[in-house]
Amino acid sequence: MEALVSARWMITGPGGRRLDDGAVLVRDGVIVDAGRHADVRARASGSATAYAFPDGTLLPGLIDGHVHLVFDGGPDPVGSLRDASAETLRRDMAERARRLLSTGVTTVRDLGDRDGLAAALRDDITAGRLPGPHILTAGTPVTAPGGHCWFLGGEAYGPDAVRETVRRNVARGADVIKVMATGGGLTKDGPPVWVAQFTDAELRVLVAEARSAGLPVAAHAHGTEGIVAAVAAGVDTIEHCTWMARGGFDVREEVVADIVERGIAVCPAASPAWRGVAERIGRERAEEMFGRLRWMRERGVRLIAGTDAGVGRAVFDGFVSSLEFFEHIGCTPAEVIDLATTGTARALGIAGRTGALAPGLRADLLVVGGDPLDDLQALRDVRLVMAAGRPYAAA
Repeated sequence: MEALVSARWMITGPGGRRLDDGAVLVRDGVIVDAGRHADVRARASGSATAYAFPDGTLLPGLIDGHVHLVFDGGPDPVGSLRDASAETLRRDMAERARRLLSTGVTTVRDLGDRDGLAAALRDDITAGRLPGPHILTAGTPVTAPGGHCWFLGGEAYGPDAVRETVRRNVARGADVIKVMATGGGLTKDGPPVWVAQFTDAELRVLVAEARSAGLPVAAHAHGTEGIVAAVAAGVDTIEHCTWMARGGFDVREEVVADIVERGIAVCPAASPAWRGVAERIGRERAEEMFGRLRWMRERGVRLIAGTDAGVGRAVFDGFVSSLEFFEHIGCTPAEVIDLATTGTARALGIAGRTGALAPGLRADLLVVGGDPLDDLQALRDVRLVMAAGRPYAAA
């Protein structure tokens, strides 16, 4: 299949570079040319399907770096998961993936499911049997006995059990290893969010085992002790990174410097309902947390986009609402778009496959009405989505 997609503007790469009257030529799911419409059209065959958007903007497909397709995003996602049959879960996860795709998200990193369901869905989408974004799956997150998300099946105690749990995920086709370095709010009977769940030795074993399989490591870490241990162990991304301690916050400037030095990316996992979170925990405390992320960014910490879709009130069609969080902490629309495309692709180690409109990359692209470099709200006006060259929605 060959397709020629053109738009009034095209965002071509890092920094929000914009090209007037741009186009992309897609052949067999891969971008083979990108540039000015007249030049690209001259290299297209006469059989190419044309998609023209004279009032729109063409940009790379968006990347959501933190989702949980196994959860429903309702008020009790754990209870809903507990009560759902495997057949119901498979159907609902496919619908959630379709919903993500409909908003322009063409790649997601699923950071915790059970029974290999996300890997099975990934394979169905890749084969073209179902519509959806490309999925990077962590499989079952590694957690302590009775720890955060223990009910997903990844409990491990001691270095040997940690190593075996990583190997099990690798055997089931994981693309990334997820470790719950601290407690989390989703697990009501688990340890507090500031409590570290693993020893330094256990985390080092986990990272080493993941590295031996060629996989990156994502560490859920709210508490400062867990953040410190995750950084020392050499993880690739830290999820949340809220620096919580008993009774308050404990930010370690030297650890932030180490995060920058090691090139570790931080995913705040800003829920689409992040404004409501501020209401629940108190505006003063929320602004302290938000301001800390602004401060970390100013010191060179790489932030990446992620919604935590699936947990309570984090819906699967609210990516733009999550991106508004980055505007709130001082990013320009161009910086936000870069963060949600090329920046997150680099942090996830997939920049050689997606995240930009360049020849040789997978044909993951989005066309929206208007110009999102002027106003991010243009991202809500989806005209066309392509994932691996498969058109999903067109005006």
